[in-house]
Amino acid sequence: MHLRAERKSPETVDNYTTGVRQFLAWCAQQDRPAVLDRASVNEFVAAILDRGVEAATARARQLAVRRFSAWCADEGEIDYDDLLGLKPPKLDQKVVERLSEDQIRALVKACSGTDFRDRRDEALVRFMLEAIVRAGEVVAMTTADVDIVRGIAVVRRGKGGKGRPVPFGPQTGRAIDRYMRVRRSHRLAADPPLWLGDRGKTLSYDGLYRTLKYRAELAGIPNFHPHVTRHTAAQRWLSAEGSEGGLMAVAGWTRRDMLDRYTRATAAERAAEESRRLNLGDL
Repeated sequence: MHLRAERKSPETVDNYTTGVRQFLAWCAQQDRPAVLDRASVNEFVAAILDRGVEAATARARQLAVRRFSAWCADEGEIDYDDLLGLKPPKLDQKVVERLSEDQIRALVKACSGTDFRDRRDEALVRFMLEAIVRAGEVVAMTTADVDIVRGIAVVRRGKGGKGRPVPFGPQTGRAIDRYMRVRRSHRLAADPPLWLGDRGKTLSYDGLYRTLKYRAELAGIPNFHPHVTRHTAAQRWLSAEGSEGGLMAVAGWTRRDMLDRYTRATAAERAAEESRRLNLGDL
């Protein structure tokens, strides 16, 4: 209830409560009291990592317990927050995967057609590959959030409750326009949600995942996840020599560390292209 009162997203509420529940379950399995002290939490995180869980997941679980400890201290449930200043697990610097230009074209081609699903899926794919949006932000959009003529969509409430405008070009605008026209015949055409399912429902996150996964399979793209479109869009921006400040604004990032992840991922590509332009071997 406290998290909801702070207007945390449902995903954040779920992540925090999951972390605390897993800590309590681990304490019960170890037959030890559930005490919010550094030794217990460090052993809990070590046990998670020993099971082969990703460092990012272990970090999220530790953050959840730290947040809970802080809440308990603020509410007077415990005398003090022993976890204050506890360092999180170090994350590996992974390469952020992206789709190749051939895969991008294949994914768009896999949506070719004139029926409702084809029009919707092409608009979705083009929009997500250009606008640098999160999947949750996409499914939350309404028809009022898109201005096709101006080429601007509005994310009303992104991560952290922050909204922002996101631009898109004429080809994406044309795809959205085609979808909007065929959308008029849908049973829920008068309802606010922009993206509708083909079975008389709105498009949920799970529906978006299944839709894009299906199109990726048609395009011959293995191990696809909707978030790869955001990675791809961000890296294409940098590869096209778009500004870092512009990317942060469009992607909705307020911290530099997220930008650095994508910058590292494209550094080798951009260095190779720069080397070809310099042509230092021309002696």
